Amino acid sequence: MNIVTSQEIAQFRSLLADYPQALEALDLIEDCEGDLEDATMTLSIRIGQEPGTENSEWLYSLAKKWRTVICRSEFREDLLNSNLKGVMMYFEQISSFPILLAAPILMYAFKKGWNNFCQPLDSTLNNFKG
Repeated sequence: MNIVTSQEIAQFRSLLADYPQALEALDLIEDCEGDLEDATMTLSIRIGQEPGTENSEWLYSLAKKWRTVICRSEFREDLLNSNLKGVMMYFEQISSFPILLAAPILMYAFKKGWNNFCQPLDSTLNNFKG
């Protein structure tokens, strides 16, 4: 279970203030008492997706699917400095990205720790270089 605190929700609310759909998602996360899995499942259904897995697996699979975008080298420094604008602008350019799910996906990665979240991708990339 991935629970975010009201302080973390407030932090993300200020970081994502320019993105109305992210704020909508944060409202729902707050309504779900910080439960990212429940909020993500509800948001997914709202946009017409039909999650077929358990809540925690659905959020994990979404985050994993978008890891290659979130963990791009040009976003790393910004993420570590709590600047989400670059990754959000990139998400907005991807027609297949469900922008309503950006906030819970980014909060999930944040809770895991940016470096920990990106580590599986880093390992894969290092294996190709090796």
